Amino acid sequence: MDFHDTPEEAAFRAEAIRFLERHAVRRAEHAEEIVSFFEDEGTESEQLDWVKSCREWQHTKYESGYAAIAWPTEWGGRGGSLIEELIFAEEEQRFEVERGAFLISLGMIAPTIMAYGTPEQRAHVSRILSGDEVWCQLFSEPSAGSDLAGMQTKASFESGGWVITGQKVWTSGAHYSDWGYLLARSNAKVPKHAGLTAFVLPMNTPGVTIRPLRQMTGGSSFNEVFFDDVRLPDTSRLGDPGAGWRVALTTLMNERVSVGGNTTGYRSWGGLLHLARRTGRDDDPIVRQRLADIHIMLQVLRFNGYRALTAISKGESPGPEGSISKLAFVRVTQAMGSLLMDLSGAAGTLVCDESQWFLGGPGVRIGGGTDEVMRNIIGERVLGLPPEPKPTPAHQ
Repeated sequence: MDFHDTPEEAAFRAEAIRFLERHAVRRAEHAEEIVSFFEDEGTESEQLDWVKSCREWQHTKYESGYAAIAWPTEWGGRGGSLIEELIFAEEEQRFEVERGAFLISLGMIAPTIMAYGTPEQRAHVSRILSGDEVWCQLFSEPSAGSDLAGMQTKASFESGGWVITGQKVWTSGAHYSDWGYLLARSNAKVPKHAGLTAFVLPMNTPGVTIRPLRQMTGGSSFNEVFFDDVRLPDTSRLGDPGAGWRVALTTLMNERVSVGGNTTGYRSWGGLLHLARRTGRDDDPIVRQRLADIHIMLQVLRFNGYRALTAISKGESPGPEGSISKLAFVRVTQAMGSLLMDLSGAAGTLVCDESQWFLGGPGVRIGGGTDEVMRNIIGERVLGLPPEPKPTPAHQ
């Protein structure tokens, strides 16, 4: 495959660069900083400033037609090609811009609302695209992580509306989100996958309590969220009653692509090379091999994302390639974290961007689906291997 620009692609790249140079500051050609693994961490004031910057940049792109280049125009996109979307993303990485607050909103929730939302709910898509709304995903529970369908948060239909009771945990960005996308159990008498229903709700709804969780990285980007008799109208339901698992699968497929498409590794690559040189380890053959391995994994992430983005641009749900991207992101994250700590020496014991890469790595193996779940999906749906044996019920 030839990845060189055609004349038309080169013209679009030049156009994108002109836009970026008008509205943003270019990073140094060989940036020497390590980008924070958790970009939304810091003090409460710093987090709010970061979200504000993300909103402003998202709105700037929206006003100029660069917020969703490959999306159809009816969804607020540009109606451009997938390769144009990739070209813009590649150039955007070279500039000092903040966008991480919309990773979940644009990468996971907007495609789900497009697929299952009512006309009124679909109006949220343009507000996400313009930077007016930040969303969070309310899935995981204390006893329902990899076994997501085992969740216990309850949705009861009463007097034409719904009453939500329960708890979610590890909710990224709940403390600064305007809206939430919730999955809850609406029927306990049917098989667990058949008894779920999805909802959308404002995060300031009475009965919703958000408590940030302090992590070993020193930050608090995750939260636990409590629902105490939260009342929602039936218009808050996303999809049919009991169809929540089908709705959630659309989100999960997009989530794995979105996690795998995280650009923090690319942006920290120059800093990693600089650290190796500054510590005099760039001539160490083992360090050089580890650097080469990381570079290769970053390229695997980049090119595997093409297939997934092709599906999304056609209005389809991404397939098992999302699991490949997610697993590759886990591997490169842990490889970078380990090498950064080895190169940093004693300084790596301090709370810094290098240590965040190392401390944040284990969490990436869980969020968006564990390594084991990803390998099962790849084995069964890509390699055609027999499915993992199911446990025999105790009564048989």
